[in-house]
Amino acid sequence: MANQKEIRARISSTISTQQITKAMKLVSATKLRKASEAIVRMRPYAEKLQGIMGNLKDSTEDDRLAGYFEAREAKKVLLLVITSDRGLCGAFNANVVKRVRTLLDGEYADAHKAGNVTLMCVGKKGGEALKRFGYEVNLDLVTLTQNSSAETSFAAMQSVIDAYLLGKYDRVEVVYNKFKNAATQILVNEQLLPIANNVSESTSVSSDYIFEPGKVAILEDLIPRSLNTLFYRALLDSLASEHGARMVAMDKATENAGDLLRALRLAYNQARQAAITREISEIVGGVAALEG
Repeated sequence: MANQKEIRARISSTISTQQITKAMKLVSATKLRKASEAIVRMRPYAEKLQGIMGNLKDSTEDDRLAGYFEAREAKKVLLLVITSDRGLCGAFNANVVKRVRTLLDGEYADAHKAGNVTLMCVGKKGGEALKRFGYEVNLDLVTLTQNSSAETSFAAMQSVIDAYLLGKYDRVEVVYNKFKNAATQILVNEQLLPIANNVSESTSVSSDYIFEPGKVAILEDLIPRSLNTLFYRALLDSLASEHGARMVAMDKATENAGDLLRALRLAYNQARQAAITREISEIVGGVAALEG
């Protein structure tokens, strides 16, 4: 059994750690409230744009727009990997990295073996983890974070769209944690390009549109705007998910620190009692020896 001094040091260290985890939980809870409000406001707008794109894909025959909807064989793939810049958020980052590795070993195994899968990471943790596993990571978006403004994220996504239209990529997917609630994040890999397979029936609404001044002129602006918005929504989803995951992880860490403190205090009391008993025994033994 450890002596009293060692146990006291561990108790002091555990109390300090518990105070830190408790503070981090409160900070994450505050940030989560703001982030969740932002994604709740963004989703209806993004889903409506996504639905419009689904309705228009069959009526878009102009060569200037066909590239957005044309299905190609996925020989050259771009994966946008969204993780956090900081840790201490449970399996938040590890799950994203695991999904990316699953895609590289499964659906995109042939393209990966041919060296035609590009990994662009938003957030330091994802890039660091993938590098440790031996993957080559593109650093074009290394300065982009989940806290980036809409304008910054739009500019980053626009560069991806331009590369896709030039034929540098045949498919673009984003891998991230979708926010459901503070305790639940849904890991998804969502196809951004081509648009043809990007729209679900739930977001598609049958409607007739009157275009002024003209369909092509409007869609040339609307389609990139829709894709930029979807990417920004993924960033907001991931940000809210990160704060939720960190809040839960820090709450659990605080509870574990409390359990450890109770065990350490029990051990300290036992060691103290044993020391007192030993001292009493030594005194009684000494007195008995003198009397004898």
